[in-house]
Amino acid sequence: MFFSFFLVVFGLVLFEIISSIDNAIINAHVLKTVPEKYRKIFLFWGILFAVFLIRGGLPFVIIWLANPDLSAFQVFTLAFSNDPLIKESTERSTPLLLLGGGIYLFLVFLSWLFLEEKNYAFLVENFIHRQSIWFYALSSVLLTSVVYISLKINPLLALSASIGATAFFITDGFKKNAEEKEKKLLTANLSAWSKIIYLEVLDASFSIDGVIGAFAFTLSIPLILLGNGIGAFVVRELTIRGIDKIQKFAYLKNGAMYSIGMLGGLMILESFGREFPIWLAPVNTTFLIALFFFLSYKELTHLPLKKVTK
Repeated sequence: MFFSFFLVVFGLVLFEIISSIDNAIINAHVLKTVPEKYRKIFLFWGILFAVFLIRGGLPFVIIWLANPDLSAFQVFTLAFSNDPLIKESTERSTPLLLLGGGIYLFLVFLSWLFLEEKNYAFLVENFIHRQSIWFYALSSVLLTSVVYISLKINPLLALSASIGATAFFITDGFKKNAEEKEKKLLTANLSAWSKIIYLEVLDASFSIDGVIGAFAFTLSIPLILLGNGIGAFVVRELTIRGIDKIQKFAYLKNGAMYSIGMLGGLMILESFGREFPIWLAPVNTTFLIALFFFLSYKELTHLPLKKVTK
């Protein structure tokens, strides 16, 4: 029991840290343009906002949306209650939660694989990126296929898949706009408060990946809060102290994205009744991150490794 607990929490912490690298890099670059006083304000209020409000509250909101028959109070007490009626309602809604989250995460992975500029760890990544036009066709076929299968089982599953896709396109718009806005924040004569407020909003949009992905590890809200909370604290610390070192590991984001794709696939399969052992998600995440950390280290130390540049 303790080993399973440790494995899930460790996987959640690792996934939260790696999936937040882009966000931490943007934060670090912008914070360099504001006085020290405002950096401390961002770190303090950012922890309250990003860790406690967003990462602490979003899991409850997701559970509530998947269980409309429960009140907000019942959803909150769910994490600390053994009420069989509440647990039964939650178990019935699990496929809806998993399918929406799985579609969201898998589209995040496909978007990165086909559309985003990246450091190529493998030649096939360069080839796929050159076929970027196929992202839209592949995503449409995937969504249509999942909706078709879902309608035969439960129409609400089809709605869940549609909600997952909608959430992806909304948050993807924020993320795609992040790089352009970052350049403006670095050069424009904006007040420090304007920059801090923008970073908080941006941080909220980036946190969604980590929260949704957490449900592939466990449906236990306390474990999600613990794992994501620790990971978010570590990311905040890296933002100020170690982000320059993290950036040198060129393929860490590749590992994060393959992990997101794997988690999305697991969630989709689980929503249709496939069962997986509790250790599968954290072990696979750890393996993928370790693999791409090793590839990054080889690149950093100039050991032989084929790489295609952007």
